[in-house]
Amino acid sequence: MDIITAPAKPTLKEKIGYGFGDMSSSMFWKIFSYYLPIFYSDVFGLKPQHAAFLLLITKLYDAISDPVMGIIADRTRSRWGKYRPYLLWVALPFSLIGLLSFYTPDASYGLKHVYAYVMYILMMTVYTAINVPYGAMLGVVTPDSREKSVFSSYRMFFAYIGSFIAMGIFGVFEKLISGTVRVMPDGSERVVRGVGDAAPGQWTLVVGIVSLCCFVLFLLCFLMTRERVGTEHKAVSEGGSSIAEDLKALGRNRPWWLLLGAGIGILLFNSIRGGAAAYYFSNILGTSVFLTCAVYLFIGEVAQMVGVLFTVPLSERIGKKATFISVLLTVSVLSVAIFFLPETPAGFWGLLVLQVLICIAFGVQSPLLWSMFADVADYSEEKNGSASTGLIFSSSSMAQKFGGALGAFLLMQILAIFAYDKDAAVQAPQTLAAIRGLMSYIPAIGALLGALCLLFYPLTESRMASIREKLSARR
Repeated sequence: MDIITAPAKPTLKEKIGYGFGDMSSSMFWKIFSYYLPIFYSDVFGLKPQHAAFLLLITKLYDAISDPVMGIIADRTRSRWGKYRPYLLWVALPFSLIGLLSFYTPDASYGLKHVYAYVMYILMMTVYTAINVPYGAMLGVVTPDSREKSVFSSYRMFFAYIGSFIAMGIFGVFEKLISGTVRVMPDGSERVVRGVGDAAPGQWTLVVGIVSLCCFVLFLLCFLMTRERVGTEHKAVSEGGSSIAEDLKALGRNRPWWLLLGAGIGILLFNSIRGGAAAYYFSNILGTSVFLTCAVYLFIGEVAQMVGVLFTVPLSERIGKKATFISVLLTVSVLSVAIFFLPETPAGFWGLLVLQVLICIAFGVQSPLLWSMFADVADYSEEKNGSASTGLIFSSSSMAQKFGGALGAFLLMQILAIFAYDKDAAVQAPQTLAAIRGLMSYIPAIGALLGALCLLFYPLTESRMASIREKLSARR
């Protein structure tokens, strides 16, 4: 097995290869977070309230599929290890279904509504099938907690490169179509103001480019990584824990619950703010020669890449928990400040400055969440005798998808409540006020909830040092 033949110490090649995995995931995740709401409402043609419930209801399914996948991965045995083979097995379905999720069939509203449900559920299924094992790999690529933080930093750095590329592709897309005239199905003409006015076929073509990149990156991740920590899950007949026992242990795992809550809060912040950006630019700022919505998001991805570089030194200086809380409080204050920006050139540049600062801070916390879930897995192994790494990391995927979907649901519901009309030349004053809130103080609430959860998180550096010492002796 590759677990046995892998070098004792992780190589640079492995860290880069591990980063390629989230580079792939992030390309689609950013498109789903930032562009799926406006695709559903303005291109696909779903009513905002229907799109909102679609995004929320599918999370009930995800709440089951994520831990199920974690349990399956923990019990997988192959020549490539437990978690790594899923990178090979699921890469193609992930890419194809992602592409089909942005295809608009020529059908009645009811059939399109059903199609959207089917494709979104399938997309979340394959996302779970590849990302839960991928995330769990962080627990088995190295036994060293600091090295896990380094792997996590590589992961997030490359994730931002993936987001950077995806936003760049959409930035070129938006530039090419903005200002052109599109002939509508009823024969009328419309000047294209942004991606929401693009033709359905144009969306499918652009997402197809992203799909191909994702497929290649997951294959490279599989080829360049190894599992080296043996966390073999014994069968019940061999003295191992049952699924029921693993679930009970997870339910009693207090650090897991707190980190789960923090993860949901973070994704609420990111998905609401990111999803609102397209509406903010289309209806409040408009599209300037320099700063389109895609360029705005693109700049944010670059800033987050810079923030990742500070993760390890800051967490080593003041601890993971203190770093995490400080970041969430910072982004909350900066996000609220956006609400008070004037619609003037000065306000325009103020928005750009705040975007850079928020994203640098957000970049600092990104690797910490995954590294802390690895610590929670070690805590579980020390306390219960079984790491259940896949099951624990499935919660990170569940938090990501549930927080993202809840954020998208709230975004679409608030737009529906405040009478957003995609065909209106100018939105009503209350609609514009709601869009401003969605870009500022509403997402800040999610970040504050995440910080509140982390205040009670018990796995400090000294506690983890003690746990690692016990595990080293046991292993």
